[in-house]
Amino acid sequence: MNAALAFDALDRPPHLLLVDDDDRIRDLLKRYLAQAGARVSAAADAAQARKLIEGMEFDLLILDVTMPVEDGFSLAESVRRTSQVPIVLLTARGMPEDRIRGLSIGADDYVAKPFEPRELALRINAILRRSVTNRGEAPESVRFGPFAFNSTRGELQCDGATVRLTEAEVSLLRILAARPGEVVSREELARRTGAGLERSVDVQVTRLRRKVEADARAPVFLQTVRGIGYRLAAD
Repeated sequence: MNAALAFDALDRPPHLLLVDDDDRIRDLLKRYLAQAGARVSAAADAAQARKLIEGMEFDLLILDVTMPVEDGFSLAESVRRTSQVPIVLLTARGMPEDRIRGLSIGADDYVAKPFEPRELALRINAILRRSVTNRGEAPESVRFGPFAFNSTRGELQCDGATVRLTEAEVSLLRILAARPGEVVSREELARRTGAGLERSVDVQVTRLRRKVEADARAPVFLQTVRGIGYRLAAD
């Protein structure tokens, strides 16, 4: 099986998580997608997948539906509560109600087995392209409570008065404001803000909370999602 497709949606190899309890299919797809230019992590069940998701950032998840203990529907639904990462569901069941259920959960695509690996790779690349386009449409201005943050100018106002921010705080708020309501991992924040260490991100969040929260110990806007990261609860 020859992989001719090169993933071109991102400016780097996309990191994919493949979850399938069938060893043969999992190994075959992992090899194909890697040859096509992706970085691929694999898990045999939902429990292994959760551990990988907690420790790494992924650009897209590929989840088999018919897995023992916890199926792909349940895993996808759980992921959707805290993340908008693209999800493709794989299943041997081609029933319309299964497709409707998967899409209603928030999956981006649904591929019935058997399928051509190249078709899956093309679908993944198309989803990643849409994902990049959607990220580019992040709101210029985000409101939360009495605050308004203009991402373009890096300016935060409270009831019309400017709130002084450090460059590090502006960088942090830009990332969170670009994905309001979505959890952003501490690892991603550390990488994109240049903080280096996740602990440094925690310090910056604490300082920013002192400027935007009535009680920094009980934050309303800059929320902590335990074990994952932070999110901005925008209006």
